Amino acid sequence: SVFFFFSMNNYDRKWRTSILVSGLITFIAAVHYWYMRDYWYTNGSSPTFFRYVDWILTVPLMCVEFYLILKVAGAKKDLMWKLIGLSVIMLVTGYFGEAVYRDQAWLWGLISGIAYFVIVYEIWLGSAKKLAEKAGGAVLSAHKM
Repeated sequence: SVFFFFSMNNYDRKWRTSILVSGLITFIAAVHYWYMRDYWYTNGSSPTFFRYVDWILTVPLMCVEFYLILKVAGAKKDLMWKLIGLSVIMLVTGYFGEAVYRDQAWLWGLISGIAYFVIVYEIWLGSAKKLAEKAGGAVLSAHKM
């Protein structure tokens, strides 16, 4: 996080928001994983709720990150909202299967998995990939990373 925040001004203006979002993602994750470490130590069990709180913040931000990278290549906000929507479906249904409706975990896991694979398809083979390839250069490199 410190690296991203301090190096922001070293990048071209069009990338600065993307660098800021990367810093936010890593900062949020660091804070949550620090608390989860204590939870595990104190309770001796998985901090499931806290993992999902972390993911419900960081995963949609990663979707914003993909949009910000591809915005230079002409990505529309529809792509960002599609990825965010799918990530929320993936996380909420994953949580339901893991923590709420454990007897039907297979159903919630299936729904979560489908949303995950649609995201993966969109990024690796769908319109996001096509935009990155069309732009080439730094956009394609960042997209692959």
